Amino acid sequence: MSEPQYDLINRADLDGLVRLIDDYCETRSWHDLFGLRNACKAAVANGQQVWPASTLAEYRLALLAPAEIAVQVVDEKAGRFTMGPLTEVIAQNHQWSELSEFLQPSPTSSYIAHECGIRGQSVDGELFPALESPCALLPIETHYALAEYHDNEAMFPTPAIPEMGNAIVVPASSANVVEDPEVSTALHQLVDAWTTQSNGELRIACVEGSVLDALATLGIHEARLSLLTSGEALAWLTWAGASGGAHGRRRGNALGRDAAWWTIASLTGQASHWPLSIDTCETTANSLQWFWWDANEPATGWNVQLCVHQTERNRSWAISLNDAV
Repeated sequence: MSEPQYDLINRADLDGLVRLIDDYCETRSWHDLFGLRNACKAAVANGQQVWPASTLAEYRLALLAPAEIAVQVVDEKAGRFTMGPLTEVIAQNHQWSELSEFLQPSPTSSYIAHECGIRGQSVDGELFPALESPCALLPIETHYALAEYHDNEAMFPTPAIPEMGNAIVVPASSANVVEDPEVSTALHQLVDAWTTQSNGELRIACVEGSVLDALATLGIHEARLSLLTSGEALAWLTWAGASGGAHGRRRGNALGRDAAWWTIASLTGQASHWPLSIDTCETTANSLQWFWWDANEPATGWNVQLCVHQTERNRSWAISLNDAV
């Protein structure tokens, strides 16, 4: 540890440590920054309150440092307080082809591979089976909203909300209400961070009938509907699964997409055949008819509002996920 590092850490001078981190990044002194991160982590273990500097150094290394150094800060214990999981951060500015050389098979390396895959990169080689959805994008997967990481901020755009038509009256329904614990479990697991770490509320209605029957069962009296493609619906499911809602910890697109595909399998009664083959994934997704819906009211907070119909079983679901800012 250099004398300036020791002095700043010993005094727990966070402002000075941040300035030093900025200097190391500007001069691309990655080995010095890695050494500072390690020194901060050691100091935290001894009770010194410099964990924000350690966290910032880890984030910048994962985002900006060469692959050989970047992979050394991405593990299961790192990134707890960063703006997003480091497995997602590292995939933004690095290629799997350069990262894989320095990674051993593990859950972490699989998450990184899937984050690279969702960004359209080619991922070769056998992966540790931490995630069971296909790593490579399918042709229908063209609408994902990817996180954007910068030195001191991150942006998490939502998929595009479709144009909505005129509102229609949702008639009262006498459709048979279905208890579908498999789908309910899949959806609750998808948005677990919203409902356990934030103030999110998930409501689901499942019926034998149309999506209007499902909306009526959900208590909706007036609605606007817009048809979605399978890819657009997957983008919304993945965004919900990747996010932590308004206040929860972000899980990343790799976990979000994996949970989205599990939800698709559950909706189509294919969960017992999981993991699905690549061909089955696309066929299964395209067997569902998706809609975005709203109650003809201004949207507030964080929202995902979907309807889905499966013709084969004449079964429909209305899904409402909301979280206050």
